[in-house]
Amino acid sequence: MSEASNTIGEHRALPNLPLVKRIIYGTLFFTCLALTGVSLPGEAQPAPEAAASTADVVFATVKERARSLAGKAYQKPEHNVPDALANMNYEQYRSIHFRREAGLWQHNSLFEVQFFHPGFFYNEPVTITTVDKSGSNARVPFKSEYFRYGDQAKPVADAVTEDLGFAGFRVHYPLNEADRKSEFVVFQGATYFRLVGPGQVYGLSARGLAVDTAEGSGEEFPVFRDFWLLQPDQEQTHMTVIALMDSPSISGAYRFTLAPGAPTVVDVDAALYPRTDINKVGVAPLTSMFHHGENSPNYVDDIRPEIHDSDGLLLHSSQGQWIWRPLSNPRSLRVSSLQDNNPKGFGLLQRDREFTSYLDAEAHYSERPSLWVTPKGEWGEGRVELVEIPTNTETNDNIVAYWVPKKPLQPKAEHLFSYRLRTFEQRLPSQQLAQVERTRTGWAAIPGQEDGPPRSHRKFAIDFTGGELSNISPEAELQAKVSASGGEITHVVVEPLPVAGTWRVAFTLIPEGEGPADMQVSLTMRDQQLSEVWSYVWYPDTVQ
Repeated sequence: MSEASNTIGEHRALPNLPLVKRIIYGTLFFTCLALTGVSLPGEAQPAPEAAASTADVVFATVKERARSLAGKAYQKPEHNVPDALANMNYEQYRSIHFRREAGLWQHNSLFEVQFFHPGFFYNEPVTITTVDKSGSNARVPFKSEYFRYGDQAKPVADAVTEDLGFAGFRVHYPLNEADRKSEFVVFQGATYFRLVGPGQVYGLSARGLAVDTAEGSGEEFPVFRDFWLLQPDQEQTHMTVIALMDSPSISGAYRFTLAPGAPTVVDVDAALYPRTDINKVGVAPLTSMFHHGENSPNYVDDIRPEIHDSDGLLLHSSQGQWIWRPLSNPRSLRVSSLQDNNPKGFGLLQRDREFTSYLDAEAHYSERPSLWVTPKGEWGEGRVELVEIPTNTETNDNIVAYWVPKKPLQPKAEHLFSYRLRTFEQRLPSQQLAQVERTRTGWAAIPGQEDGPPRSHRKFAIDFTGGELSNISPEAELQAKVSASGGEITHVVVEPLPVAGTWRVAFTLIPEGEGPADMQVSLTMRDQQLSEVWSYVWYPDTVQ
């Protein structure tokens, strides 16, 4: 059988900036015998409802262990990856392939699990335990025969020992073809995981928790250190993964219910137990990359017009308002937020699905997924925070978005969060309003003007499409609702474009001093809201 390809090249790291430390993808190997398995009551022939109760029992057990860990001083687990593996280069690690025939459950389930070899960046393995339909559990041992060591990796193969543990795992399912299982989710490194829907390729990542992101104290990266994989029935179309999380300031238990399809859906239940006071906790964090796009004001020396995994942040507020904030690659660290009380959802989107926007035949940016977070229950007051980090390469993830509760999580207490993640492309079915198709900006000088305004004076063109705009005559009179804090918006023009159902709002921004200008623009027809709200923060130092 053919070997599955290694996906190390898909993972990225945040740049080593003063406020955000570099991510080394790898999770911690927990050697305490008491946490390598779960003692579960079970029946020889469980009914389907018994399988569900098994998941509840495992999750409850892991929650108690997380609570117990949080009540003690943090102890960093030891790991035993030999130096020869830890010091592997990229090509050596890429030449290690998991043998497809060693996949877990491949002949008795729609799901198949494959494992990652430790080494390179992945030097802190995790323990993986399977739980069968009777409730019995067994740790999955690392075995070198599960892997094929290519020519590049042969010099380090002698350093492999049988007690290493795995660096993570990926799950396959017949997502795109009826007779072939495709990889649809990967858990590898810290609390990071990625998922795709049909016809999509890996792009942005989700993760379990963000702690003190973009804070002066430095970011803390919790890790999933133990996983329990619950074996699905032969025709079962969902699979449960339970994980134990730990870090110096917080422990937690996570239940992931994986449901691949169109869309791929992951239901997440998280129980968090802070050890100490935490300045900022980011719930349901998403991490992505934006190098340059249509709204970038400066020239980029690249044959590709755009490079990004995501091009905007979308929020569905508790009041039903849809707010779109285009992403940017700033010259310095930017942190902005959208306040709300019990938000209906938020996500990072890759709206531009046209190959001609990227002209990249290798990275397939037009096929990267959008990812949406739908909270379950009431999350209360807080904010969706967006962090944009400067980067000079597309190999760095420089975009982070998450929910920050207004009330800090109290130590020695349980905090529960549940939400759904789903993949999609450019539009959510639930969003009926016209949406922003493109954002463009340039110097506000009139062509041929000898004595133009300062470069900080900007001309913006916001194009809206879809929704009821498809049914409105080009002769109709539409209005633009505009506002700006920290600046003045002038010369507002609303006009239809030659493309049917597409309207443009153009205006000039005159910033106030050296401060940022926070702008909002939307389309209306008398008292009818026709579009989402374009929300954008312009910084005068953006232009070189």
